[in-house]
Amino acid sequence: MTSTVEQHQSDTGTEDWLSCPQCRMLLYRRRFERLFGVCPNCGWHSRLTATQRLDQLLEPGWTEITPQPTVHDPLEFADRLLYRERLIRARHSTGLTDAVKVAVGNVQDHPLVVAVMDFRFLGGSLGCAAGEAVTAAAEEALARRLPLLVVTASGGARMQEGALSLMQMAKTANAFAALDEAGLLTITLVTDPTFGGVAASFATLSDVIVCEPGARMGFAGRRVIEQTIRQQLPDGFQTAEFLLRQGLVDDVRPRDQLPHTLATLLAVTRPADADWGADKPDVLLRDPSRVAETKTEQLLKMARDPGRPTLRDHLMHWVDAFVELHGDRAGGDCPAIVGGLAIVDGAPLAVLGHEKAHTTAELIRRNFGMPTPAGHRKAVRVMRLASKLGIPLVTLIDTPGAYPDSAAEEQGQMHSIAECLRTMGGMPVPVISVITGEGGSGGALALASGNRVLICEHAIYSVISPEGCAAILWKVPEAASSAADAMRIDAGSLLRLGVVDAVIPEPDGGAHQDPAAASVLVRDAIVNALAELRSQDGPALIRDRRARFRRFGVLEPGIETEGAS
Repeated sequence: MTSTVEQHQSDTGTEDWLSCPQCRMLLYRRRFERLFGVCPNCGWHSRLTATQRLDQLLEPGWTEITPQPTVHDPLEFADRLLYRERLIRARHSTGLTDAVKVAVGNVQDHPLVVAVMDFRFLGGSLGCAAGEAVTAAAEEALARRLPLLVVTASGGARMQEGALSLMQMAKTANAFAALDEAGLLTITLVTDPTFGGVAASFATLSDVIVCEPGARMGFAGRRVIEQTIRQQLPDGFQTAEFLLRQGLVDDVRPRDQLPHTLATLLAVTRPADADWGADKPDVLLRDPSRVAETKTEQLLKMARDPGRPTLRDHLMHWVDAFVELHGDRAGGDCPAIVGGLAIVDGAPLAVLGHEKAHTTAELIRRNFGMPTPAGHRKAVRVMRLASKLGIPLVTLIDTPGAYPDSAAEEQGQMHSIAECLRTMGGMPVPVISVITGEGGSGGALALASGNRVLICEHAIYSVISPEGCAAILWKVPEAASSAADAMRIDAGSLLRLGVVDAVIPEPDGGAHQDPAAASVLVRDAIVNALAELRSQDGPALIRDRRARFRRFGVLEPGIETEGAS
């Protein structure tokens, strides 16, 4: 993909028109510039200079940060041209001292530090000066307690600086580790191209990775790979869209949407008001006698009704803004699990849960809400990010269970579920889990180990599906109702057993009869549960959560049970 824009002179001698290198459409220069270098016909994104990028993303008044000086031509390198001469020419043509510009500014009133790479400067290559600039940006963010955004555009390491260039990968990675330890949000905006040492260090270490459409990113370039393995790579290989499908980046956003996306991400770093949620009614049912009984056959039908509100439906009714995070960063993105960062009534939350959808086509695409190992690994990503940023996590559970095919076993389904349980158990933030429909087996528990576990009135929660239990113990799947009764999978029974802490009432006839009203009830229940936990610190929340699960199955003092030992 080329980023060269052909220019066409008018009769007056001015270059008023440009030619898009992708669709060949003639573009009026002033309109093209107003669109920040995006073709209005095909959406092709041109390269921006570092200053143009800062002007596009930040509010006016941003200030530049000057990194400390670095070594100059440490190897006295020469190929067809002295490296010193290459540096002089690059500085003269770009007006930059090197390939990275650092600034402090605001995105829609949210302050942050930004490090922007400029591909014009020796292909954005990562040398000592560029590595120092990115590291200085991270240290500035650490000193100011601000989020860090890096905008990448690089062909890779700067060969003319030898092993010192290679060392910049570890140097910048360590700087990002310090931001992780400090709980500061990091974001990467991938622009075309981003390869080599940049892609294999700070570009992919951020909490959130967003790409511009068509941007390419990889360790080795397409030509190198094809020459090495002697195979033709598929069209679109290493593009942003390819990376999104592979679960390697979080999102692809066109240039005009980037300020809003960044503002939403930055908003999650602001704590909620002290009185957040005080206006919400307490809707929770904590007394089992207040939970109406429902016939088993009807309960199973209601819990699985395709009209029940899904995670996406709840988000539509709850949130002021939401940025979905995609992928496990290991090669997969499971659509059965949706997670991301949200603002609810001005408060930051991480939201995570199963998504079944409503239509047959969407149910199939989302695997009927049954997650693969990639889904559970994505869930762990969201859990760790919530822990790092110190924001509550809300999980919504609605799944028949983890997907049970051979590929899931080969990819470590058992490990991925276990890691979810361990990670959630150690989160130093409030965690509220809600069974909204069907809570099946370990696939449900993987997201349901919160400080407070709630269940909707007509939802179910079980060690195995009633049909599975009936087939194994009754030897006939038709005995599902008997199995459901025996396993006590209804909300009232689960409340009596202490498996859930409270029940969320549903509209008359079930949540599918009035999804909007049902969603409001779930939101109010979550807000009330969070209000109980907000005053506790991290260690107390971990103790509370572990103690909750520690007691299950232990005989209480003074209670005798036949067969107990």
